[in-house]
Amino acid sequence: MDTDIPFFARMNIAILGLGLMGGSLAMALHGQCKSLSGMDSNPQTLALAKELKLADILSSDTREVVAQSDAVILATPISSIISLINNLPDFHPGSPIVMDIGSTKTQIMKFMANLPPRFDPIGGHPMCGKENLSLRNADPALFKDAPFALVRLDRTSKKALAFASNLCSIIGSKPLWITAELQDKWTAATSHLPYLIASALVQATPEESAPLVGPGFRSTTRLAATPPSIMVDILMTNRENILDSIGRFKKCISDLEDLLRNEEYKALSEVLEMSRKRKTLFQTEKPEKTTL
Repeated sequence: MDTDIPFFARMNIAILGLGLMGGSLAMALHGQCKSLSGMDSNPQTLALAKELKLADILSSDTREVVAQSDAVILATPISSIISLINNLPDFHPGSPIVMDIGSTKTQIMKFMANLPPRFDPIGGHPMCGKENLSLRNADPALFKDAPFALVRLDRTSKKALAFASNLCSIIGSKPLWITAELQDKWTAATSHLPYLIASALVQATPEESAPLVGPGFRSTTRLAATPPSIMVDILMTNRENILDSIGRFKKCISDLEDLLRNEEYKALSEVLEMSRKRKTLFQTEKPEKTTL
């Protein structure tokens, strides 16, 4: 990690959005860069950020935060990320690296590609988080050992690639270079569909059963507590991939229903055993994909 510090020690970094992800990132980068600035439009979040001394400069004024930055990290909801990308040319007169950490990539990268040539864009998505998204739940260790999907454009410079790699090293994430399309396809299955399943399970559970809610139900439905204000943007920008994942899930649950309805318990047991042993979905080490 010591070899990474000089790279960041030269950089003025701005983080736009100081919720769970942006706040955790600010905590993890504290003391690692030349200067750190943060912006949030929520007065309560901004007040807490100042109380925590989260950054050297904290403001609700985007222009004030980004104007002198060498790298701008967009950590807001997706619709706001897109709006910020469109407005960056008015906020920043220079040539900063621009990274987003939104949950979907294809649409965001299309807007990144339309930035003026002086900007140096790269996409990112750390696969970590909590259902409670406020700055009060921020944790500098949030990213440790988590996969960090990274998406480059043809125009992305070597400096931006080095920035992304060094960022992952400092916060303890595992970089995974991947295309925007594949990132969205995979996260539809591993992140966005689980949220919908958790939500559906909560709705399907009778309220009178609450006295027998245990840790299994709580862990299975944890994602349902995620604010819709965040998730609707994700569902909207990854709609087709999520619909494909829903289709596969409906087929699997329908097959289980048929086996149970027809009292085919041996076949049901075999299917459940296959699921129990599908350890490839839970590898601790995964081969690094690269588009470099």
